Amino acid sequence: MWCQRLAWLLRGRRGSTGHRWPWLPRAPGAVLAVPGRCLPTAPASPPCAWQLHRDHLELRYGSTVMRLDFVWLRDHCRSASCYNAKTNQRSLDTASVDLAIQPQAVRVDEATLFLTWPDGHVTRYGLEWLARNSYEGQKQQVMHPRILWNAEIYRQAQVPSIDCRSFLETDEGLREFLQNFLLYGIAFVENVTPTKEDTEILAERISIIRETIYGRMWYFTSDFSRGDTAYTKLALDRHTDTTYFQEPCGIQVFHCLKHEGTGGRTLLVDGFHAAQQLLQEAPEHFELLAKVPLKHEYVENVGGCHNHMIGVGPVLNVYPWNNELYLIRYNNYDRAVINTVPHDVVRRWYRAHRALTAELRRPGNELWVKLKPGKVLFVDNWRVLHGREAFTGYRQLCGCYLTRDDVLNTARLLGLQA
Repeated sequence: MWCQRLAWLLRGRRGSTGHRWPWLPRAPGAVLAVPGRCLPTAPASPPCAWQLHRDHLELRYGSTVMRLDFVWLRDHCRSASCYNAKTNQRSLDTASVDLAIQPQAVRVDEATLFLTWPDGHVTRYGLEWLARNSYEGQKQQVMHPRILWNAEIYRQAQVPSIDCRSFLETDEGLREFLQNFLLYGIAFVENVTPTKEDTEILAERISIIRETIYGRMWYFTSDFSRGDTAYTKLALDRHTDTTYFQEPCGIQVFHCLKHEGTGGRTLLVDGFHAAQQLLQEAPEHFELLAKVPLKHEYVENVGGCHNHMIGVGPVLNVYPWNNELYLIRYNNYDRAVINTVPHDVVRRWYRAHRALTAELRRPGNELWVKLKPGKVLFVDNWRVLHGREAFTGYRQLCGCYLTRDDVLNTARLLGLQA
């Protein structure tokens, strides 16, 4: 419906002096001293027109039609008395704004909206800023640009690994690595000295290491020293880690230091690609998996390790304003008892989960890689599922978790959208 209205608008049904936009709702009563009509501004590109309502301003700028609440417009004022440009922090006390506030005067020129408030304060907004930061503008944008992939798409992309020296010593190398990581959810660094210490130096280049119940840098073999299937030689089905944390770890680092045996390939699956396929084929399943909260649980009593972790959240997590998927929480090993929804929802959830699982297990979606000493793998644990095939012999891995906020911070400081 929104697209139809917008297309209809752009075919020439623009507001003009003395005429309403026919699709706009009529205001419930007189609004200030301004007639309830469309008011075009001076000729500009992109075109702009506006209309006042009792509690908000309707503003069309180019192809974006925004509905801007008056309290929101007062609260986001960027004047020197309301916003500290040096610290990029709000100075205005939001609780002091009258919730029934209305502007006394409104003016729009080619690039700026001016509002005069009852106390005489003047707020100025760039129209481009409003188009980017309004709800309607955000609905048209993605927070994190990505390239969704299956095995064939990833291979054809020929995403390069980054040399360790370039990664550690140049901003160009680090930026290229982070761009690959943000787009695909996985990235590799080559020619790393195969030690835990050198892997730690590598990880700290982009983030603070997140210390967890597994320590700061984990280092394991198949000795079952922890109460987790990862510490065995068994195959591991695709999953994301730490689903039993309230905030699952954002990035995972793997470095195979030694393997004297066979098997042990690493499995990688783009969970967002699988979820997108599900959304296209069965949107009702996608919607259910994004709404039903589940508990995941980790109970450990091995040696001196005693832990009981519980995390709660849906399998698919989306931003509500644009339905953009930002986190998949999928781990059948650690999923706890389903007791958060009534019985009439449970069977529908199982059907939805089965459909997503089938997509995740589709052979064409499986990327198999052989980790080797000197090649470090970074995985977006909020997006890409990992697993492994069974192996023989002695296999030694090290790695860690990184704080997602710090990785994204590093990317933004290098000019990337993250």
